[in-house]
Amino acid sequence: LGMVGLGGATVADQAARLGQTLRQQSGTVKSWLDARGIDTRFLDFGKLKDAAAQGGESTGGEAGAEAPAAPKAGGLPSPGTLLSGAGSVLGQASTVALAVFGAIGNVFIVVVLGLFVAAEPRTYRDGLLRFVPSRHRTHAASVADDIGITLRHWLFGQLVVMAAIFVCVWLGLTLVGIDGALVLGLQAGLLCFIPTIGALVAGIIIVLASLASGLKGVVAGLCVYLLVQTLESYVLTPFVQKRALDIPPATLFAGQILLGVLFGLWGVALALPLMAVAKVLLDRLYIEDTLGEDAG
Repeated sequence: LGMVGLGGATVADQAARLGQTLRQQSGTVKSWLDARGIDTRFLDFGKLKDAAAQGGESTGGEAGAEAPAAPKAGGLPSPGTLLSGAGSVLGQASTVALAVFGAIGNVFIVVVLGLFVAAEPRTYRDGLLRFVPSRHRTHAASVADDIGITLRHWLFGQLVVMAAIFVCVWLGLTLVGIDGALVLGLQAGLLCFIPTIGALVAGIIIVLASLASGLKGVVAGLCVYLLVQTLESYVLTPFVQKRALDIPPATLFAGQILLGVLFGLWGVALALPLMAVAKVLLDRLYIEDTLGEDAG
C-alpha cells in the first residue's frame, strides 16, 4: 500500500529501467572478465543449453526419422517445417507458462494458508492440543504459547529490520545519485529476509546498477551498501532480535548451512524462526522437564 501511495507507476518504471541496466552491466562485466582471461562460460549456460538442444534436434534425424525438408528458395515452407516450428514454439511457451503458473500457485497456497491460520490461530492451536494426552495438555499449551510469542517477536523484529534496510538504502543511494534507488532499496529490504545470501545478492545488484554511473557511482553505491550492512549486522539485528533469537552466532550459521543443504533456499530463509522454535522446545521439554534445570 505504501508503494502504491508513493506511485506504482514510478516503481514500475524504475524496475523496468533497472532490469535493462542490470542486463547491460552484466554484459560489461562479462566482457571485462573475458578480456583478462577469466573463464565466463558458466554465464552462458542458457545459451549453451539452447545450442545443445538445437544440435540434438539437427542430428536427431540421422538416428531416426528424417528432418523436415527445408523450404526452397522463393517457395513456401513444407508442412513438416511448419509443424516442427509450431511445436517448438508451443513447447517453449507451455514450459514457461507452467513454470509461471506453478510459482504463482505456490505463493497463492502459502498466502491463503497463512491468512486462514492468522484469522483463527486459537482454533488450530486447540486442534493440535487434542492429540496430546489430557494430563500433559496444560503443559503443552504453555509450550505452544511460548513458541507463538517467540515467533511473533521474531517476525516483528524482522519486519523492523527490513523496513530500516529499505529506507537506509533508498535514502543513501538517492543522496549519491544512483538511478533506481527506490527499487534498489526495496529489493535490499526484501532480500534481507534471507540471512547471509540475501545480503550478498542485494549487494551484487546494487553494484551492477551503480556501474552505469561510472567508477564514482560504483564506489558510492558500494560504500552505502557496506555502511547499511554494518548497521544491520552490528546494531539492528542484535538489538531487535535479541529477545526472540538468543542463540550464539556460530549455532545460527551452522543451522543455516544444515537447513540449506536439506531444503535449499527455503531452508536458509526459514532457518532463524525454525531454530528459535527448536530452542523453545529444547528449553521447555528437555532442560526444564528432563534435566530439571532452569533454562533461563
